Amino acid sequence: MKASLRNRVVAATVAAVVVAGLIGLMRMQPAHAARDDAAPVSGPRYSVVESEAHNLIVTDNKSNTLYFYTIDKEKEVGSELKLRGSIDLNQVGKSTIMPNKAAGQ
Repeated sequence: MKASLRNRVVAATVAAVVVAGLIGLMRMQPAHAARDDAAPVSGPRYSVVESEAHNLIVTDNKSNTLYFYTIDKEKEVGSELKLRGSIDLNQVGKSTIMPNKAAGQ
């Protein structure tokens, strides 16, 4: 073989070994011990579903509950919002869902 052809073969072989090594490194996953009591990674605790000046609908993502707040009928916009009821979202999919009235309703 000529010297230039030999150099090209050596360079191609070295390049192939380097590429194969990099692919192998990228595919390696570090081992992590799984914990049974570890909390799952999740998003925010509460999500606002709808909000207007007179009402607020919020989902508690941890307890899977929807809460509905609104002002009293005769009050002005901007008055305090009162909890009117909640719904257990674990009941979704059933033929009927019964909302829970807030205490004092």
